[in-house]
Amino acid sequence: MKKNLLFIFLMSCLFTWAQEKYTLTGTVKDANSGETLIGVSIVDKGSFRGTVTNEYGFYSLTLTEGVHTVEISYIGYTTIRKEIKLRKNQQLNLNLEENTQSLEEVVISAYTEKISIKKAEMSVNKMKVQTVKEIPAVLGEVDVLKSITTLPGVTTAGEGQSGFNVRGGAADQNLVLLDEATLFNTSHLFGFFSVINADAIKDLKLYKGGVPAKYGGRISSVLDIHQKDGNKYEFHGNGGIGLLSSRLTLEGPIKKKKASFFVSGRRSYADLFLPIVQPNNDSKAYFYDLNTKLNWEVDAKNKLFLSGYFGRDIFALGTTFVNEYGNAVANLRWNHIFNSQLFSNLSLIYSDYYYGLEIDIAGFQWNSGLENYNLKYDLKQYFNDDIAINYGLQTINYIFNPGKIEPNKPGTGIATNQIAKKYALENGLYIDVEHRLNDKIDLRYGLRWSNFLRMGEKEINLYQGSPVLYDPETKLYESAEPIGQKDVSRGTIRKAFNNLEPRFSIAYALNNKSSFKASYQRMAQYIHILSNTQSPTPLDIWTPSGERIKPQLSDQIAFGYSQDFNNIYSLTAEIFGKTVDNRIDYIDGADLVAQEAIESVILNGKARAYGLELLFKKEQGKFNGWISYTLSRSEQQTQGRTSQEIGINNGKWYATGYDKTHDLSIIANYKASKKWKFNSSFTLQSGQPITYAVASYDYLGLNVPDYGDRNANRLPIYHRLDVSATYVPKKYETKNWKGEWVFSVYNLYNRQNASSIDFLQDENTDTGTTRNITERFTFFGIVPSVAFNFKF
Repeated sequence: MKKNLLFIFLMSCLFTWAQEKYTLTGTVKDANSGETLIGVSIVDKGSFRGTVTNEYGFYSLTLTEGVHTVEISYIGYTTIRKEIKLRKNQQLNLNLEENTQSLEEVVISAYTEKISIKKAEMSVNKMKVQTVKEIPAVLGEVDVLKSITTLPGVTTAGEGQSGFNVRGGAADQNLVLLDEATLFNTSHLFGFFSVINADAIKDLKLYKGGVPAKYGGRISSVLDIHQKDGNKYEFHGNGGIGLLSSRLTLEGPIKKKKASFFVSGRRSYADLFLPIVQPNNDSKAYFYDLNTKLNWEVDAKNKLFLSGYFGRDIFALGTTFVNEYGNAVANLRWNHIFNSQLFSNLSLIYSDYYYGLEIDIAGFQWNSGLENYNLKYDLKQYFNDDIAINYGLQTINYIFNPGKIEPNKPGTGIATNQIAKKYALENGLYIDVEHRLNDKIDLRYGLRWSNFLRMGEKEINLYQGSPVLYDPETKLYESAEPIGQKDVSRGTIRKAFNNLEPRFSIAYALNNKSSFKASYQRMAQYIHILSNTQSPTPLDIWTPSGERIKPQLSDQIAFGYSQDFNNIYSLTAEIFGKTVDNRIDYIDGADLVAQEAIESVILNGKARAYGLELLFKKEQGKFNGWISYTLSRSEQQTQGRTSQEIGINNGKWYATGYDKTHDLSIIANYKASKKWKFNSSFTLQSGQPITYAVASYDYLGLNVPDYGDRNANRLPIYHRLDVSATYVPKKYETKNWKGEWVFSVYNLYNRQNASSIDFLQDENTDTGTTRNITERFTFFGIVPSVAFNFKF
């Protein structure tokens, strides 16, 4: 009997091994618009094998020969099941309908959740655009970048500050991609709003760790944003009118089911009301941006995309002072499917950041910026249902313009002066493997080789010794004077850097509802923002690595635990630790504006960050939201170059300007009826590090404050509550034209959060004496707003 059982078992194994395997491939789209959907789960119910669509809606799933029941599910869409008779490689394109029963819970299949729990992907946050739009914002202006700061590990340097900080990293350490093109400045109105128009966005994903090898060039995070493609079936539009700005989006088919267009514009108009308040005032303060996209489905295997973005900020005091800055990007892409197991994407990308300044009273104008030309080719090969390999290459040509000053009219006495432009070439090769080892263990591992070439330029400064001098008597650093200059041909390689960047992630599933995860990554960053402010400003200059500025190198390790509760609630807990070599620091009193000798005001230091992140979510039902909490430290150290030098802060570790020990966010959403829904957001953070004056002294009759150690003090604790209510009038419920009113209040209880503290002098006119005083500066108190959104 035992021999018979053994025989049957062996024959069963042989039969299983002998079974043919075939591949099911296709594209998943929105049934109403033809828009491809990213991250859709396709799961075989019998074997629990599954996959998700890539950033272009493509999927590939290898299964054994026979009959399979495949389930296709995506949050916000109706789940469908199809019975497939797999006898050969088969193409199955799918269309999903939006779930119209918005008041009922959208139950996501356990099979879908199993993929997420078991996938070797950690420190990654995805956010639906609808979720972004529901988070209350200042003046009702939906802000994508401010929304991601409600996630654990993501903060800003302070209210009204530009950029964002991830796991204790600086704002310039984040790679922000819009349809694969790099955005070098992400803010409008000097940091109050972001350049990302939520109406133009289809999907966004933030990598805080476990970054795939296809991404390079930054060491803290990658924010990958994809624009909408445009409706292939019908013409539609949507927009909104708010207190600060208005926006309009149009999309529709160029050739039905084959080609479509998408265009979305936005403009603020505070400047339009200035003449009403001050009739003779010709000042301006506004921003505008334009998102565009064309796509053409050439045939079943080829698609072409042309996308772009153009944005500008204008600030002017008549003709006396004019400031203009913004981004311009364009991307031409070609998607090609070689066969059922090989997908490719070829992109040619242009990105430009421009900053301009004109001061009429001084008689000059100033222009600076950064351009890059990027060619990249990415391929993904699905070997079987257990192994997929991503590989590709990239090359980026940089042109840095530190600044050019020239007269804005004849007779000003200003001589034209171009600070030497800088040139560089960044290259990368990568391979990245997604490997399902067994039902318990899922791996993702890869290697990126990065190469950076600093090219020749005109007027390179020469020094007798170091460009930064140290005075042992005063214990201060100061800039050295160049002893001469030399020109190096642009085609000459001044300095070359090469780095290997390994990446590794693992997930170990305890069961279908929980798993442990871990990741390690090494990343290199070759271009840097030169800024000694707490957050980037439009005037900050990007500069490349070279002989005196080394590339930043980061190593990060993270451990996490994920738990799903009945497909309704989820909990994620992660701890991380990160070190950074060659972090740029600045000598006290460094002047970076129009600085022709940047190397004379900077020092090389190092940084570290570590912390705990918690995220508890409920994404379904009438009441949903999340709670995120981060406990972390972000520190920097710059020691002396010799035993005689003291470095910065006597060579001790000190808090970075964006260190937030505690960071709590609570998002709560409630859909009361078809007419009303309510949203709220509460934020509580440790105060921003700041340097206080600890004493004062008299110098030539002036009372001069004496500052203590850098960032040794903090602003008061920051907290606020924002609320909003959305009302859909009955007349808009069923018509083709639909509208809604959004009423919001930013900082409901009028908390006067300090953005900065200034140290001033108060003069007593009676006694003729002066004393030092502090003054707290606050950007916003309570800010009510109303907006009307529509679509047709």
